[in-house]
Amino acid sequence: MDLLGSILGSMDKPPAKDKTQTQMYEKQRKQYESEKNKQREELNRFRSYVEERLGRFMKDNKRRYMEFQPLDQVHRSIVHDISETAGLFGMSFGTEGDRYVVVYKKEYLPSEDEVQARKNGEVWNEETAQQYAERSKLLRLESLNCKNKTDTKAADIDPTLNYSRKYIHLFGNDVTPEAARKTELNRTYGYVPSENKKDVRSIEQTMADISAKKRLKTQRPEPSVQ
Repeated sequence: MDLLGSILGSMDKPPAKDKTQTQMYEKQRKQYESEKNKQREELNRFRSYVEERLGRFMKDNKRRYMEFQPLDQVHRSIVHDISETAGLFGMSFGTEGDRYVVVYKKEYLPSEDEVQARKNGEVWNEETAQQYAERSKLLRLESLNCKNKTDTKAADIDPTLNYSRKYIHLFGNDVTPEAARKTELNRTYGYVPSENKKDVRSIEQTMADISAKKRLKTQRPEPSVQ
């Protein structure tokens, strides 16, 4: 009985922890909390830095956009969040590792040329803007020239001439669409004039003629067989 009681008593007690393991666990927990606090403080400092920069940017009437240095996804999200709250517009450009944020005032949103240049990894400045403007002008001129050529070719197509060329072997050189479309009543069909095909007799007269032909046929003598 005493043995059983001692066994049950030992089972109720939690297993004893190794003192070394306990100390190691506590040390790791403190390091983790310390790193989290450092990250939290760093992000708070960065948020204050972004708010201060964007505050100056909004007061500067000469500046239309503000470009930030390359940032990771967490820091870029902070820039976008503060920009949206301040009534600004932020866009990210570049590839991961070199991706950066450009914040614009909503009355000076980026042009298509600027967005395309930044997507291509180019630095946007007056020289780049001039190059893209000239390139866009050339593309518009080429597009206009192509349209004019297409319109000219369409105008050169004369349905009358094309129709005549297509059927010249049937109608001759003097054919016109009006002549080709003109139809006249053909009064003959085959070798019998169409007027002769019209039977103007009445039904009674037609039946009488048929009966007369039958009587005439029966009254003819049968040929003798020798």
